[in-house]
Amino acid sequence: MTTDLVSIELRKAGRSRIEEVDFNNLPFGKHFSDHMFVADFADGHWQNLQVVPFSDFTLSPALSSLHYGQSIFEGMKAYKNEEGEVLMFRPLENWKRMNESAKRMCMATIPEEIFMGGLEALLRVDADWVPNTPDSSLYIRPYMFGTDTFLGVAPSKTYRFCIFTCPVGAYYTKPPKLKVETDYIRSAPGGVGYAKCAGNYAGSMYPTLLAQQAGYDQLMWTDATEHKYIEESGTMNIMFVINGKLVTPATSDSILKGVTRDSIIQVVRSWGIDVEERKVSIQEVIAGIEDGSLTEAFGAGTAVVVSPYSLIGYEGKDYMLNEVPKESSLANRIFNFLNDLRTGRSEDSFGWMHKIV
Repeated sequence: MTTDLVSIELRKAGRSRIEEVDFNNLPFGKHFSDHMFVADFADGHWQNLQVVPFSDFTLSPALSSLHYGQSIFEGMKAYKNEEGEVLMFRPLENWKRMNESAKRMCMATIPEEIFMGGLEALLRVDADWVPNTPDSSLYIRPYMFGTDTFLGVAPSKTYRFCIFTCPVGAYYTKPPKLKVETDYIRSAPGGVGYAKCAGNYAGSMYPTLLAQQAGYDQLMWTDATEHKYIEESGTMNIMFVINGKLVTPATSDSILKGVTRDSIIQVVRSWGIDVEERKVSIQEVIAGIEDGSLTEAFGAGTAVVVSPYSLIGYEGKDYMLNEVPKESSLANRIFNFLNDLRTGRSEDSFGWMHKIV
């Protein structure tokens, strides 16, 4: 890793706000740490690399990304081990995926040394913000947007890259209820479903709101062509345990390639459990719930980690998922494994953890 090749200016906050936060009661995404990393792309290269106090940006009303949507982001987490050291989980995978999103959205890519150098510098100065209370972590939000001021559908020539962080607790406090979406779509073949761009999430909000008004927490998106095959949920990839196998929709250009998803697949295979990455029809899922061959359904993602579902609503009927005892639940076994790995309580046999020094 080449983070020592970049020079980053540090301007520390005059006063920390950390005493204002109750670390035993952390909502998701409400409290922000003292500092942020900022870099600008102009004249063909990245410049003005700084860690500065968390504060507002001053933006032009003609900012191109506000009009034409050149905005991408990532989601990551940092943890503390028993020695108080700060650990990150597979950060290079997020860097690679962010650059895949940037290429699809016709934006500047970010060199590894700038992404990792900014991340490490920020986490060093705000290390005290990484919580060590149960089910908590420091959520990390790298994002980038076009900064040209013009009206015209064309890629921006300048960009701002920023990383800020926030201490968080659990994303869901209880197993979510999912509604299978068969009218609206999240993405389509040839589109930007695999990119982590802002517009994907904006387009999902209205159908999600309709589902929430009907008593559900999230949507289970289906394919854009037939509404027959399951793709993903609003905040997570989707996994099932069917006949003792872990089954998950294969990724494509309409499904986000989740880092947590990939990690779970590798872990479960290392345990000798069969994994199938393939098309999964909603009819297969409903039939599996009814005949008992589907024993678990859960989401996987950075924010939720592993989140079992309580029910799946489809065509006006709710299908309850059996509560599997924790001691025999694959979802719970995965969650405990990843939690112990990320907090340094178990050996890092996969080489996934990155220590901030």
